[in-house]
Amino acid sequence: MKVVLAEDLHLLREGLVHLLRAHEFDVVAAVESGPELLRALVTHRPDVAVVDVRLPPTFTDEGLQAALAARKQVPGLPVLVLSQHVQQLYARELLADGTGGIGYLLKDRVFNTDQFIDAVRRVAGGGTAMDPDVIAKLMVSNARNEPIARLTPREREVLELMAEGRSNAAIGQRLFLSESAVGKHTASIFGKLDLAPSDDDNRRVLAVLAYLNGR
Repeated sequence: MKVVLAEDLHLLREGLVHLLRAHEFDVVAAVESGPELLRALVTHRPDVAVVDVRLPPTFTDEGLQAALAARKQVPGLPVLVLSQHVQQLYARELLADGTGGIGYLLKDRVFNTDQFIDAVRRVAGGGTAMDPDVIAKLMVSNARNEPIARLTPREREVLELMAEGRSNAAIGQRLFLSESAVGKHTASIFGKLDLAPSDDDNRRVLAVLAYLNGR
């Protein structure tokens, strides 16, 4: 699985390269600036990009903007964004085109190897991997938006865990529900969000995107 990595801190960048390669990822480029990232993404068209939000030369949202620009040239390019702090604007920009293969993790999660590697794989597979803290912030701001307001408190809990990328079985374990009960909740969620029948994995991603975008 090909990965393009963007991180301006040398030690962290090298550490991430080593970690990814230890888990059998092929790091085809490891860059430290926004312009380098855009070139690498368009040239290599990786299976997933792991991108620090703040990169040279501006140290604002250079990494995110480079990734979004690359997505326009490589539609559906999976992007996992790493950020030091929760920024709702960054999350909304990442979610704006309404396609899957996206993730937003706080950098602290990188030190949990299993969680980080799982997020990379999930995003590369076209799913979502949203940090619980990011979800919590978006949840508060979207609470009154329709059709999100139609969801019951339990359905919101299920959808929050879906946004983290958890399976029905994992959601059931977390909420002490049977897998069939989780399935009923997800079916209700799809109906309330007006998501027509299709591949369940695709509807899960669409439901998450609708929820996080406040649609």
